[in-house]
Amino acid sequence: MTATVRPASPLRAGLRLLLIVVSLCLPLSARAANAPAPLQPASALSSPDVALAKLLAEAHTEAAHSCIAPTSRLVAILCAGSIRIGVRDNYPPFAVMNAHGRAGFEIAIAQRIGAMLGVKTTLVTVTPADRIAALAEGRIDVTIATMGDTTLRDSQARFIRPHYYASSTAIIGAKSHPALTLRTIGGRTICVTVGDSSNPGLAEAGARLLLFASPEQLVDELNSGTCALIAQDDTFFARYFTDPRFRSLYSVKFTVDPLPWGMATPIQDGAQLADALALMSEIFHRDGVFLKLAQANALGLSFLTQQRAVWLRRDCNAANGFTNSRCVLPPHRSDMTETRFAGAVDATQNWLAERLGLQVGLEIFKLQPAWDLVREGIRNSLILVFGTLLSTLAFALLIGRALSLQSRLLRWPMRGVVMLLQSTPPVLSLVIAASAANAIFAFSSTLAISAAILALGLINGGNAGQAISEALASLREEQQEPPLIGPPMTETTLYIHALRRSVTQIMSFLINATKATPMASFIGAPELLNALTDSTSFSSDREATYWLMLIFYVLVVLIVVWICGRTRFMLERYLNAA
Repeated sequence: MTATVRPASPLRAGLRLLLIVVSLCLPLSARAANAPAPLQPASALSSPDVALAKLLAEAHTEAAHSCIAPTSRLVAILCAGSIRIGVRDNYPPFAVMNAHGRAGFEIAIAQRIGAMLGVKTTLVTVTPADRIAALAEGRIDVTIATMGDTTLRDSQARFIRPHYYASSTAIIGAKSHPALTLRTIGGRTICVTVGDSSNPGLAEAGARLLLFASPEQLVDELNSGTCALIAQDDTFFARYFTDPRFRSLYSVKFTVDPLPWGMATPIQDGAQLADALALMSEIFHRDGVFLKLAQANALGLSFLTQQRAVWLRRDCNAANGFTNSRCVLPPHRSDMTETRFAGAVDATQNWLAERLGLQVGLEIFKLQPAWDLVREGIRNSLILVFGTLLSTLAFALLIGRALSLQSRLLRWPMRGVVMLLQSTPPVLSLVIAASAANAIFAFSSTLAISAAILALGLINGGNAGQAISEALASLREEQQEPPLIGPPMTETTLYIHALRRSVTQIMSFLINATKATPMASFIGAPELLNALTDSTSFSSDREATYWLMLIFYVLVVLIVVWICGRTRFMLERYLNAA
C-alpha cells in the first residue's frame, strides 16, 4: 500500500520555519547574554585611516573651489600649502632651537602632521603667555607647545583628544628646605613661568607667585638663591636630576596637577582641522608613532605605552574613537572659586556682546585667585609709586645740595654718580640694584619693591638734583653781577630760591618716576604688570588685561600730576613768603 504524502499547509510550514529560526537563535542569544554589549554600532567602527582619508578628500575638493574665501581653517591650510604650528624654542627635549635648527618631540610631531596633510610645516615660536592668544588672533593654525588640557582652557581653544603626552607640576627646593604640601605653601614665594597651568591652583592655595619668562630662568634663580622654590612640569626637571650636583642639592617637595597635554586649534573655524588632527592622533597612538618619537627624544614612555594599548582596542580604533569617553582622557579640572560679583561681570560681558558685538574676556574679575592677584598687584603698585615719589624727592634734595657744594672733593664724585645714572638704561639700573640687594639679603617680594624704589628714586632724583644745582649756580652768578639790590643772599636762601626756580623740572621727574614703576616687574616686584602678565593663566584675552593696566596707570599718573600741581602751588606760596 502506497503512502500518500500530503503537502503541508502554508500555516504549518510557517510555524515549522519559525521553530527552526528560534532554535538556531537560542544559543546565540545565550552567548550574547554573557558578553558585553557592543560599544559602537557597526557603521561607527570604521577605521580612522579611512575616515581621515575621506575628510581630507572632502577638504581638498572644497579647496579646489573656494580658496578665495576658505570655508574652514583646514581648507585655508590646503589652499596656502602650509600649516602654521606654534611651538616653543626653549623647552628640551620637547622643543628647542639650536645651531642646527629646531629639534624635539613636539617638533617631530609638527613635521609629521604637515607630511600627513601634504603641506609645508611652518613653525612659529610661541610662549606660554601667548600660545592661546596666537590661535585666537589667527597668527597660527595649531599650537603644540607643552600646553595642558584644562577645563578652563577648554573655553579658550579647541583641544585635540587623544592627548599626546602628560605630566605633573613639581615644586623643587633645596634639600635643606622644610617639607611642604599644597596645604602648607600659603604665604610662601614660588617662582613660576608666565602662563603655567598650575599657577591658578598655587595662587588659590595662598602662594605668592614670582613670574619669569622661561623655565631655564627658574633654575638659574634657584641656583643663585633668588628663588627658594620653583615650580614647573616634572618633564622639564627630569634632565636636571640626571646631573649629580643638582640631585645632591635639590629635591622634589611635592607634585600637583596630573595634566594631559593637548594640541589645540582655534575655536572659531578649527572644527574640521581638529577632527583631522584627532584622527591622526588616534593613528599615531595605535601605530606607535608617538612612542617612537618619544624614545628618540629620551622621554618617559609610561603614558604613551598605556595610551597605545587603549588605541589598539576595537572600540577606540574607530572613526569616532576620539569622541568615546572610554578612550579619551578628560581635561584636568581647573574650576576655581568665583568672586562675589562674577554674575555682574557675566552680565556685562553679555551686554557688550549683544549691544556692541564685543567679545571681552573678563575672567580675571570672575575668578577669585585671579582677582586676588590683581588686588595684590594694585596694592603693591601703589606702595611702589608712593615710595618712588618719596625717594625721588629725597634724592633730588640730597644730590642737588651735594652738587652745589663749594668743595670739589665732595662735588665731583657726586657728579660722576649722576653721569653714571644718566648713561645707564633704567632697566639695567634696576637689575643692578636687585642683584646688590640679593647679595646681602634673602630674596623676597618686599626686597624687590624696596630695590625698585631706591633705584627709580636715585635715577630720577639724580636728574632733578642736577636741575636744582644748575638753578643754584645761575643764582650765584646773578649775585655777582652788579647792580646788586639789597644784601647778598645766604646759601640757605639761595637754595630755597633754586628750588623755586627748578620746581617744574622736579615735578617732571616725579611724574617720570611714576611712569617708570611698571619696570619693577623685571626684577620680580609683584606689582600690577606682573600680576596681569600672569592673567594668561585665567584668560586668553590679553587686550582686556592691557586695557586694565593702561587705565590704572593713567589714573595713577593723573593723580600724581594733580598732587604735584597742588604741591607746587603750596610750595611757591611758602617760598614766596620766605
